[in-house]
Amino acid sequence: MTEKPGAIAEDEQSTLLLADDDDAFRRVLARALGRRGYAVTCAATVDEAMAVALAQPPEYAVVDLRMPGDSGLVLIEKLIELDPNTRIVMLTGYASIATAIEAIKLGAIHYLSKPCDADEVVAALNKSVAGDATLPVSGSPLSVNRLEWEHIQRVLGEHQGNVSSTARALKMHRRTLQRKLSKHPVRD
Repeated sequence: MTEKPGAIAEDEQSTLLLADDDDAFRRVLARALGRRGYAVTCAATVDEAMAVALAQPPEYAVVDLRMPGDSGLVLIEKLIELDPNTRIVMLTGYASIATAIEAIKLGAIHYLSKPCDADEVVAALNKSVAGDATLPVSGSPLSVNRLEWEHIQRVLGEHQGNVSSTARALKMHRRTLQRKLSKHPVRD
């Protein structure tokens, strides 16, 4: 078999675990990351991802926050326990400051909101762990709706994603909380 000019040999490719329950997104992103030189292995749940990681610990991981069963935060913690040098990027369609902070505390190097493309993922995977002190600071405060969303996400995280327990803590009816959680996060 002849290799394409400029192609990276399979044994030279960096291993990447892509854990996301959205089949179409996972398939498209895996193909795009493969074209960028990664040997991509996919999983749709935390359990599937850990089975893959135990067989071959990945150098890189791209993890969705919300998957069936355990959340991506659990997977980040397990991957770091398996290999503290794994560079992990958290993806989510439900971006919040609380989950971003938790992902970083658990060992992720970056956090991206969906939709995102392969170039953004690769840039995040290769970003310096030290951080960027030159990042511009916003002069305007968050809106009341955004603050409410952030607070709900923080309390939800404190209750390990349990909606009933979170509703009790917030002194809110469970259905009201479910309705608020089903909406997309408020943009700044």
